[in-house]
Amino acid sequence: MTKNNSQPVKRILMTGDSVGGVWTYCLELSKALGEFGIEVVLAAMGALLTDSQKKEAKQVSNLTVYESPFKLEWMEEPWEDVEKAGESLLKLEEIVCPDIIHLNGYAHAKLPWKAPALVVAHSCVISWWDAVKRTPAPSRWNRYRQEVTLGLNSAELIIAPTKTMLDSIYRNYETETEGIVIANGRKPENFKIGKKENFIFTAGRLWDEAKNIGALHRIAPSLSWPVYAAGNETLGKENISLNHIRSLGRLSSKEMAEWLSRASIYCLPAFYEPFGLSALEAGLSGCALVLGNIPSLREIWDDAAIFIEPDDIRGLKKAIESLIESPEMRREYSEKAYSRALSYSPARMAQGYLEAYKKLFPNKLNVNTEVLNCAS
Repeated sequence: MTKNNSQPVKRILMTGDSVGGVWTYCLELSKALGEFGIEVVLAAMGALLTDSQKKEAKQVSNLTVYESPFKLEWMEEPWEDVEKAGESLLKLEEIVCPDIIHLNGYAHAKLPWKAPALVVAHSCVISWWDAVKRTPAPSRWNRYRQEVTLGLNSAELIIAPTKTMLDSIYRNYETETEGIVIANGRKPENFKIGKKENFIFTAGRLWDEAKNIGALHRIAPSLSWPVYAAGNETLGKENISLNHIRSLGRLSSKEMAEWLSRASIYCLPAFYEPFGLSALEAGLSGCALVLGNIPSLREIWDDAAIFIEPDDIRGLKKAIESLIESPEMRREYSEKAYSRALSYSPARMAQGYLEAYKKLFPNKLNVNTEVLNCAS
């Protein structure tokens, strides 16, 4: 149902990453904002869309997507592409005349936008390096730090999906721009609790050390259940081999939901995960969760998951085997995860963003921000 608004923000220009979880976030938020009659124009970058992504986007009636293969700021040697993407974005602003610029990245916030701009801090290289490598990022990332800092200081508002991520922004960059937390959300109706089978599931960019899929790979031969993994195994020239895990490659959203509906245990022993959409999807699918004991995942899941230290291989194996051996424990943690996951709805997310847009454009935005029914 579309709210009756006297002076609504009618159109948002959003940027998005087509090669990670930000793509899912963009679609989910766009659908939720559509309930308020808001049109979203999404500039997707990083890689051209897959056929399944194009199909997903077409199903969002209030969404228009412009795709490009421009490199993202966290990729190797991206700055020529970032500059070209910026020129393209300014032209797109002239064409679509948005009321708000919603950037799911940092560098483009410095552009001379006509509309007010916010940035969403989904992750960053500097905090990734600190959590994964446990050392400061090397000097080759100095320009990245400079560009992100400039973007943060050019934006009118910073949004992060967890307090943990927001705190890391202020810790790693010199900025006094106001920041708020708005948790991500997923629609429960897109997932189901099917007949659970005897296997462990994980998902993410398998080459990303932050996901720590390598820990699962190390213990997989000694587990009594097989481990399945969904996600890209390559980035550019990089390639990994996880021969002890049954790799499924990159799955569509529908395929991912099907696998999660059957999985009994979802494992993400991450060193770094600013929010973790895949864990949320697993919770909505009734999986028992085994997660890395890091502040962001603790913030979201609290007592609704089993937490292990990311570098504790024995602890990881023990946690998984405990769930394998106890159907009662699996049921208990499945129910806890599902209950907690329901609180992270698209309606709640949209409510937060409408309030954020108010901060940027208080005189124009006058929408009824009544929270939508959780089924919407």
